[in-house]
Amino acid sequence: MNKQEILSLIEEEDVEFIRLQFADVFGNLKNIAVTPERFERVLDNRYPFDGAGFFGGRYDFDEDLYLCPDLDTFVILPWRPQQSRVGKFICDICYSDGTPFEMSSRYILEKIVKKAKDAGYTFVVNPECEFFLFHTDDNGSPTTISHEKAGYLEAGPSDFGENARRDMVLMLQDMGFRIEASHHEKAPGQHEISFSEGEAFKTADDIMTFKFAIRSIAKRFGLYATFMPKPLQDVAGSGMHLDFSVFKDGKNIFEDENGMPDEAKYFIGGIMKYAPAMCAITNPIVNSYKRILTGFSAPRSIYWAKRGEKALIKFHKDVEGTKVELRHPDSASNPYLAIAVCIAAGMKGIEEKMDPGEENVICDELLPGDLNSAIALFEKDALMKEVLGEEFVKIYSQIKKNEWNDYMMQVSDWEIDRYLGKL
Repeated sequence: MNKQEILSLIEEEDVEFIRLQFADVFGNLKNIAVTPERFERVLDNRYPFDGAGFFGGRYDFDEDLYLCPDLDTFVILPWRPQQSRVGKFICDICYSDGTPFEMSSRYILEKIVKKAKDAGYTFVVNPECEFFLFHTDDNGSPTTISHEKAGYLEAGPSDFGENARRDMVLMLQDMGFRIEASHHEKAPGQHEISFSEGEAFKTADDIMTFKFAIRSIAKRFGLYATFMPKPLQDVAGSGMHLDFSVFKDGKNIFEDENGMPDEAKYFIGGIMKYAPAMCAITNPIVNSYKRILTGFSAPRSIYWAKRGEKALIKFHKDVEGTKVELRHPDSASNPYLAIAVCIAAGMKGIEEKMDPGEENVICDELLPGDLNSAIALFEKDALMKEVLGEEFVKIYSQIKKNEWNDYMMQVSDWEIDRYLGKL
């Protein structure tokens, strides 16, 4: 849609508030609301904000940045009132002169997608986003309490979240999502809603909108939806598996009637080589490694397979074709950055013909076991610096080191229980 079409739609649909949304460096959704009268000026002049907000206030950045709404992302929120409705855009981030802010994760992914297209490749991504639904306390704050005991693929009445999940599906469809399936996952209170694949850039936008919608609709049911990787001990954590298909000249290069194509092997080889360094992006918080280390269906070893839940990478077919599934990312990650580094690693594998080895052969190296180890690999990796920029890697690494140090200074209940009465 163009500017005039959007302004007409805003008037016809009685839209009174417009959310200008963007992802900060960590993939957290940020938001500024404007009225339609102000929005017309936003389109002409862009909207300024304190650039420190992009870094979550965790880095001293004293320059104003500007939000530039992407007109193709406009949608009206179906769970808001039918009168005085609310619409939203996803925005690019730029400087005052209109040039892109080079550390914007959306811009980083845009550059990688363009580089791949210049080489003749189009990346299609299908995410699998898992989440938990928990009760809130009397103040509306989230807890880790779920009264249900349902397991994998169970139905109501055991699945207490069935009604909330149904409304999530219906409202996502109203927003233009093509929902494939929804079901209860393995842990009590854990769910998954799958939506159809799309080109990499749109998929990253859709993941941001998906998480926003799931949290908003859960609140209507008095629940809290969390994409935290490991909120509960002794049960499965939540991942964000990423299924990649790669097209060249209109053909999926992973498809071959005679077996596994070389380009698929090389793509997998690239992912395997760079997976440890990518973890700082694909598994970006302290809690991410609680999911990886405790197993269940989360991988730690680096190998590929056609079957099996423990493999880091699966090469498989479904109704939409042959895909390479990367299984260690989680939804704490910034989807733009996670998809960008995966594409870059796979492309590097194709360019340099990286051999992934035989199926089910485990590499000597493991994925890092904690955030500190992941950052140490990330900040010295040449490909990460090439894709994200050296300044980005430097700033991001320091922020995450500070996060690790904050964690290490905490005295946990486990330490008190284990040591206090013995020492």
